Amino acid sequence: MIFCTFIIIVGMQSVTSINLLPMLLILCLLVHLIPVNPVKEDGLSPKSRKRIMPDPLTEPPAIDPIYEARVYCNIPSITERSMEGHAPHYFKLVSVHVLIRHGDRYPLYAIPKTKRPEIDCTLVSSRKPSHPQLEAFVRHMSQGSDAQMDGTLSSLPRFPSHSLCEMGELTQTGVVQHLHNGQLLREIYIKKHKLLSSDWTAKHLYLETTGKSRTLQSGLALLYAFLPDFDWKKINIRHQWSTIFCSGSCDCPIRNHYLEEEQRRQYSLRVKNSHLERTYVDMAKIVGIPTRQLRASNPIDSMLCHFCHNVSFPCTKNGCIDIEHFKVIKTHQLEDERERQEKKLYFWYALLATHPFLNQTVNRMQRIAEGKKEELFVLYSAHDVTLSPVLSALGITEARFPRFAARLVFELWQDGKKPSGHFIRILYNGFDVTFQTSFCRDHNKHSSKPMCPLEKLVHFVKRDMFSVFNSTNYYDACRRRPF
Repeated sequence: MIFCTFIIIVGMQSVTSINLLPMLLILCLLVHLIPVNPVKEDGLSPKSRKRIMPDPLTEPPAIDPIYEARVYCNIPSITERSMEGHAPHYFKLVSVHVLIRHGDRYPLYAIPKTKRPEIDCTLVSSRKPSHPQLEAFVRHMSQGSDAQMDGTLSSLPRFPSHSLCEMGELTQTGVVQHLHNGQLLREIYIKKHKLLSSDWTAKHLYLETTGKSRTLQSGLALLYAFLPDFDWKKINIRHQWSTIFCSGSCDCPIRNHYLEEEQRRQYSLRVKNSHLERTYVDMAKIVGIPTRQLRASNPIDSMLCHFCHNVSFPCTKNGCIDIEHFKVIKTHQLEDERERQEKKLYFWYALLATHPFLNQTVNRMQRIAEGKKEELFVLYSAHDVTLSPVLSALGITEARFPRFAARLVFELWQDGKKPSGHFIRILYNGFDVTFQTSFCRDHNKHSSKPMCPLEKLVHFVKRDMFSVFNSTNYYDACRRRPF
């Protein structure tokens, strides 16, 4: 507006500018209409923030280990971008399938000869990060004796409760992350789209989790915020023993072969990184153990816990592990992820690892498209090693490695103008990645609808996934090398 005023004053004061005044006013209007990037509380405009870290799903990010680590931590915030539930008004949402990674957890590994990070895993609403439903969640979990849970799930605690977290235990941050997820999905799928009616029954849900307390508790936290104070008698949670959710189709020798080859690739990249090796040597001297033992203890897992919870890295009489050590190891992780995308070993592994899961999802969608009104909301509570190969198999190569409480959502929609037509949308952490998938990338070029025909996903899972193996079915692909 100051610019506009200046133009008008200058134009009116100059005789030679009188004839130019209309043009100046038009220029002023155009400038006024150009969006201005507001400066946020952290002093960064959205444009400058994008230069620091590009949108993870539109362009390759520059390596910034600290920024990436913060994204991975996923500390709960009030605002979050979400594109779930978006469709033309004449489309009807008929089912939703959600695959989540468990929330923030205590490390699975400890750095030898150092003090464990002191993280409290009891749930206290006055401690940050918190959530308005946290206390009610704890009360409701204490009343869950009527739930039907497969196998060993019934013996697992329904919420974390140790004053000093146990190894791998879900933290309060992890619970809050999934309360946020559940609340967000409730606003969209229950309140807006009425996916489940108020008299929903057990047959409308399908719930499945691995046998770890952190995945069970993460699933329950999301479910509670999605369906507050749900009736425990309507809850039936199935136990999945495999982290890749292969159920009864896990026998796949070639899948195991590619996983072994991928692990060899990872090892080769690591030994070639002299900066990483010097870092491990330095850290090993600090804690007083052989370098090989430190490397085997996977120190990044424990260091991420220190980083995410703002706890100082461990010290000994020989010195302190510090942020520079952390940056070197995290940078190597990011470089490894990039090379993994360039090589095909992990992709081939992912195709075979995820087919049983994707096939089950497609079969369920087909039944619903045919008119079945069961299993309208599906929730799989899993791990990073579950989500990562699914993203790779679908061809979503630009997505970040699954952060804590990551969510991958498959939406099934019915075309109101043509009820026999069904379409899907796929979203990763709230971003629409439907047209980043290998099977629907080209469809976007000649379609006016912001989604992908269901049959394209069906053809991909039932047929196209096996073409690289020169096969037409899962059984043969699991026993035949592509070259």
